[in-house]
Amino acid sequence: MTLGVVNTATEPLPRLAWRPVGLVAAIQIVVLTALSGRYGFHRDELYFVAAGKHLDWGYADQPPITPALAWLSTTLFGETPFGLRVVATLAAAATAITIAYVARELGGDRTVQWVSAAVAALGPFSLAVSHMLSTSTTDMLIWALLGLFVLRLLRTGDGRWWPAIGAVIGAGMANKWLILLLVFGLAAGVLVFGPRGVLRTWWLAAGAAVTLVLVAPIMVWQVANDFPMLTVASGISEDDGAENRISFVPLQLVYLTPVGAVVWIAGLVRLWRDPGLRWARALAVSYPVVCVVLLAVGGKPYYSVPLLLLLVPAGVRPVLTWLTTGLRRAALGVLAAVGVVMAVVTGLPVLPPPLLNGPVLAINREPGEQVGWPELTANVAQVWRQIPDGARAGSVILTSNYGQAGAIEHYGPRHELPKPYSGHMSYWDWGPPSDSMTGAVLVVGGQPAQSPHLAGCRVVAENDNGAGVDNEEQGTRITLCDRTTAPWSQIWPSLRRFY
Repeated sequence: MTLGVVNTATEPLPRLAWRPVGLVAAIQIVVLTALSGRYGFHRDELYFVAAGKHLDWGYADQPPITPALAWLSTTLFGETPFGLRVVATLAAAATAITIAYVARELGGDRTVQWVSAAVAALGPFSLAVSHMLSTSTTDMLIWALLGLFVLRLLRTGDGRWWPAIGAVIGAGMANKWLILLLVFGLAAGVLVFGPRGVLRTWWLAAGAAVTLVLVAPIMVWQVANDFPMLTVASGISEDDGAENRISFVPLQLVYLTPVGAVVWIAGLVRLWRDPGLRWARALAVSYPVVCVVLLAVGGKPYYSVPLLLLLVPAGVRPVLTWLTTGLRRAALGVLAAVGVVMAVVTGLPVLPPPLLNGPVLAINREPGEQVGWPELTANVAQVWRQIPDGARAGSVILTSNYGQAGAIEHYGPRHELPKPYSGHMSYWDWGPPSDSMTGAVLVVGGQPAQSPHLAGCRVVAENDNGAGVDNEEQGTRITLCDRTTAPWSQIWPSLRRFY
């Protein structure tokens, strides 16, 4: 027994501290709900809403869970930022509670449990992905659940946890294939450091069968569509691989604030050194394994954040034990307060949009991508009205990315705009305009004047979001072309874009 914590492999666990942990989750829900309607949809959220109207077993760049959640949330609560983000808020609260359970599994007492939940909830990355619906929002919860179930298996040796583990892995594969990183890391840890006895049971086969059943329809879809997700992943690695490798280590130290980094590093060390947690050493092994894989393939640095959350509960007690003097407590308190303020300012929509330019967008560009979509649609509508009334029925709106298409699909009806088309990601799968559409083509973004498929193109307007926010769509050109040079069915294959 070390650091005043029980050897949880052999002794009863503490009770879950429902009141303080529930209070953390309740505050989280209140804050996220109060701010969920500010700014507007993120470009990815607009895409998820559109994808939810085309429910399928897969999409060009993702499995089906997040679009399905978008459909469910907007169906129940309305197709608004507030309505869409209800499921994101609930997932964030569930993640914090699950991290408290992980703390309990590692022998953490009442204080360790609620502090672990708070650290998990207050990191800049956690706040950013909790505010909006994204694949990472759900991924954090799934990784936390997998970590909890695996720790329960390793601590108790009860093979009956394998089907639950298999179900979580299957759900993870239905959301984002990154769950395989954690599976690989944990498997390496168990094989090298044990306890390997958990592998010698038929329950392992049962768990694998559960995963296969859940994943089968998703894999069938991917095979039938030539594995587009692998194409997207390879494009990310080629385009951003070098930048991702350079920024990987520094970003690991700020995703949960610097104080949060102290906690998860302390957790990593404790899992290696504490004899009472020898059974949980596989969790410590998984982090360097995952980091090596991400660095090798040029994956995005934030892919490892859910694993950092799992390390936090192991580090809370050593950090609290270190705070033996008033000076240490004051210094850490100041750093924690500064970190939380930075996390709130950069991760949540608390500032007026014009104040986002500068440090906020330099740290996190995602708030900027939640500004200006109604304005973009209105600007497109102004150009659309320049097409003669009699010619609009045969004309087409073509966008260069799914954010633009999603915005026009959502906000366009109030401006009497038709359905937009795009070759980006799954918008391409949803089909081209009819060959009978032989009129003008309004193009949002891109360089249509250089396209061999469009004729008589001229830039008519440049988008202005009205708030001066320097986001991806500020200054986007809106071009009007007289006609196409071939039927849409012939043009469409050349318009496909995976990134």
